[in-house]
Amino acid sequence: MSVTSLSQAVASLKQRLAEFALPNAHAPVIQLKETVNSLPLMAWLASQHQFPKIYWHGRDSDEETATIGSCHQFYFEQSISDEQLASVYQQQLGCLTEPGIRYYGGIAFDRREASWPDFGRVRFVLPRIELRRQQQGYELLLNLRLEQNSLSQEIERACIALDQLCPAQPLSPPRKTEVLARVDIPNQSRWQELVEAVTDPAFNAETPKVVLSRHSQLKVAETPNPWTVLASWQGRNRNSFQFGFQFSPERCFISCSPERLYQRNDQQLKTEALAGTAVRGLTPAEDEQLAQQLLDDAKNSVENQFVRTHIMQELAPLSDEVDGHAPLKIFKLNHIQHLHRVIAAQLKNNVSDFQLLQAMHPTPAVGGLPKANAMDFIRDHEGYNRGWYAGACGYLSRHVSEFSVAIRSALIEPGTINLFAGAGILAGSDPLSEWQELENKLATIMSILVDF
Repeated sequence: MSVTSLSQAVASLKQRLAEFALPNAHAPVIQLKETVNSLPLMAWLASQHQFPKIYWHGRDSDEETATIGSCHQFYFEQSISDEQLASVYQQQLGCLTEPGIRYYGGIAFDRREASWPDFGRVRFVLPRIELRRQQQGYELLLNLRLEQNSLSQEIERACIALDQLCPAQPLSPPRKTEVLARVDIPNQSRWQELVEAVTDPAFNAETPKVVLSRHSQLKVAETPNPWTVLASWQGRNRNSFQFGFQFSPERCFISCSPERLYQRNDQQLKTEALAGTAVRGLTPAEDEQLAQQLLDDAKNSVENQFVRTHIMQELAPLSDEVDGHAPLKIFKLNHIQHLHRVIAAQLKNNVSDFQLLQAMHPTPAVGGLPKANAMDFIRDHEGYNRGWYAGACGYLSRHVSEFSVAIRSALIEPGTINLFAGAGILAGSDPLSEWQELENKLATIMSILVDF
């Protein structure tokens, strides 16, 4: 197949639509493809005026995707039961007849709680238009969903979306913004009270780990371009997942998260225990010394072991085999480093992504153990709504699905930047040290936004 410019690819798609040259008009979803020349996906996405805008870049792959518009979505702003969500999931999965068709979206940290405007407790989008890069190849993808609309209606809507595409413009250069005010929820004194409550021996005996988090709300003089921020973040932590969801002009959720929830390739599953944190060193020798101290530290090793054990227990009934014996290693980021252990599983036949999400999310790395106890404590005491922070974000398809845990993230709204960070609290946790860990986890994004 010849490679063409984006404008030529758009013209070719419109011609195919005009001629009804469709591969299978009886399929619930039809996906048309055109190979295109390389172009900067995030800059192209930022230049568009259609919503939703979604960006996804996997942690361990050369693949990245930018999507605009929607030809279908499932969106739940209010509470929804597991049974209802499972039914919706199975119905949509039946529409994904081609391997390249994907729903992109996320699930809030706690579906029992009200979530952010635009995002809801669950929202997944089948995009109208995608630009997808796989290694060095680029494709323009157009989706048509025929289950509820006639073919002529879908063709008309697809043509309108194609006509509204804008050429890619360079991203605006990064600019520091002035912080007019900052509010931390919980503040430091309340944080100390919460850590002391979790580490109290009577509470800790029943609930050995709670991941407490903090919402840092920055009122700023100038709202930054979220895609410029994400591009800068991406440049500093390339070994992380990078993704963004903008469902309206008012707010955009971006994340540069090191943590995988899971990656499924048919029945092969890969996940991980990422828990335990230390800062990076100023020299290679100091960095390695701090890494070794992290490996040797009892508190951090116990925290990682909690996560590993829980994940293996949750996967056991869904799998023919679970292997959690990979060695404990160090995962290095720009300002901090984590303890990291890979876990692999061979899933049983017909295990669905919904069952995996139900079992694995939220992990003890962002919630705690036992899960129900920790979640109750967070709901009752943390003092703010996490929304999609620490939620599960990624994509679903018939054969391949991937989700990240949305830590190291920001919600950008007019005049406001909302930042989030958490720390696992165990017996022996020190409130001051854990507060400093929150600051360490925000160091990279703060250096992009406000620090010179």
